This record gives sequence, structure tokens and C-alpha cells, in this order.
Amino acid sequence: MTTVTFYSEGSRLTGFTVQGHTELAPEGEDILCAAVTSAVRLTECAVNGVLGLEASVRVKEKNASISLKLPGGLGQTGESTCQTLLTALMVYFSQLAEEYPGHIIVFESEV
Repeated sequence: MTTVTFYSEGSRLTGFTVQGHTELAPEGEDILCAAVTSAVRLTECAVNGVLGLEASVRVKEKNASISLKLPGGLGQTGESTCQTLLTALMVYFSQLAEEYPGHIIVFESEV
């Protein structure tokens, strides 16, 4: 199962961690796992590659996880854009969790 945890400080989303495999199909054939990976990579590319905000990204091969943490002190535009991106990602993963129960679960955690 894939576990997605979104972290927040008050109403501000500060990042997320995605861990595990969805196990919907064998490795290399799992469309749900591909959808999760694609959404995570798109978000990371938007934050770091397009906005140039240098969010911290950690990949751990051993437990199949990736984490992204937003930096502090973002300007108004960067903060607003990042909140929109992370909120959209949360909605997307929540919809996937409804469509594929037992394969993906979404949590929110106050830090």
C-alpha cells in the first residue's frame, strides 16, 4: 500500500511524504503507482524547476519513499502557488484513495 502524508503548520501545507508501492499490479505494470509517481514528480518540478524555490527533496530507495518540504520565507506569489500545488496534489491523491481503497491512503499531520 502507498501511504501519503501531508504536513501542515496551521493552515499552511509545508510538504508531503509518499511511501510504499500501491501493489495494484506487478512492478513495471502498475498504473496507479505510475500515476502517483508522475504527480509527485510534476509537483517537485513545478516547485523547484519552474518556481526555483529549492524545496528539500529526499528519496529513500530502501523504503520506497520520497519527501518534499517547502522552504520558509517564500514571497507572496511563491507561497500562494505552492499552496495551490500541494492542495491540488492532496485532492488528487484523496480521489485516487477513494477509487482504489486498500492501495493508497492519505493522511494529514500537523507538525
